[in-house]
Amino acid sequence: MSSSEAVAAPEPGSLFLSEIREQPQALRRLLEHEKEFAHVAAVARDRGASLVRMVGHGSSDNAASYGVYAFGLLSPWTALRDSIALTVYYDRVFDMSGSTVLGLSQSGQTPDVLEYVRRARQHGAFTVAVTNDPSSELAEVAEAVLPLAAGSERAVAATKTYLNQVAALALLAAHVAGDGARVADGIRSVADQLESELPALEEQAQALALPFQYVGRMFVIGRGSEFATAREIALKLLETCRTAAWPLTATDLAHGPVAVLDPLFPVWTIASRDETLPAVVEAVARVREFGATIVAGGDAASAFAAEYTLPVPEPTLPLLSPLLSVVPGQLFASALARAKGLDPDRPHGLAKITLAR
Repeated sequence: MSSSEAVAAPEPGSLFLSEIREQPQALRRLLEHEKEFAHVAAVARDRGASLVRMVGHGSSDNAASYGVYAFGLLSPWTALRDSIALTVYYDRVFDMSGSTVLGLSQSGQTPDVLEYVRRARQHGAFTVAVTNDPSSELAEVAEAVLPLAAGSERAVAATKTYLNQVAALALLAAHVAGDGARVADGIRSVADQLESELPALEEQAQALALPFQYVGRMFVIGRGSEFATAREIALKLLETCRTAAWPLTATDLAHGPVAVLDPLFPVWTIASRDETLPAVVEAVARVREFGATIVAGGDAASAFAAEYTLPVPEPTLPLLSPLLSVVPGQLFASALARAKGLDPDRPHGLAKITLAR
């Protein structure tokens, strides 16, 4: 290829940002597979597999944090983030009959997730691969597959695959309870809201990046289903910005961590209009005692005074708030990385294994 024919390298951060922008379409693609979610839910019900065990790493494990609430609030089933280490490394054998195992792996290649799912199936579990690659090894090991359908994701830090995992867990839990159509409509509405709000959110996140350019540490707090959001935003800041971000529940903040706060230690707060909002408001009041800078996100960002706000619209179903509230954090990570002279597409020491599907 001649120099005149060479393809220019993408601008730093352009992949990460473009994939954030693609999330409304990714959510709509997931909904095209709703029949598969209904089928998996029916099989799990028929087998009496009402204990949901979720395993994954990184963003997938953050999505599992949400799944605990999706199943707990939408269905009569109990869901938990199970220990991979007990099964795979300590070689403990458990009777998995009566369990639905969800192996969460965007690439479908995570070795110990594969091994956990393999052993769980051997010991009676109904095993399901939740992956962006329906032809992956994880999909072959599991009995059923739920495709994320997020599309190609080339930036190292996950965005649309995470969002689709959260939506997938809500959709599966809803179908377990026979309420799939209502939740699917809610996800479709969120996709429309997100598409409408993205330009303004991107502009606000860009403006916020400049005053935070030299910030090296931050707490990110949430409660209930939004603790998954806190974990995911903190991970994005760690991965792309080299910011020492630590996720906490709004209640945990008061039990020790609050002691390190000062005016140079910002706290990103996710506030949504559900039963956990009073705990978040109380935590913010505690933070304010120490003079820490507060960034308020979520659909209840106006519930308390904050130096900076990145509000999102309120969804038709409160449980779907995390699909919206994580996006300002993604956009902020993208803008802050570039403000620091970093490339959020290629974080130092990390490599992408999620396959394009």
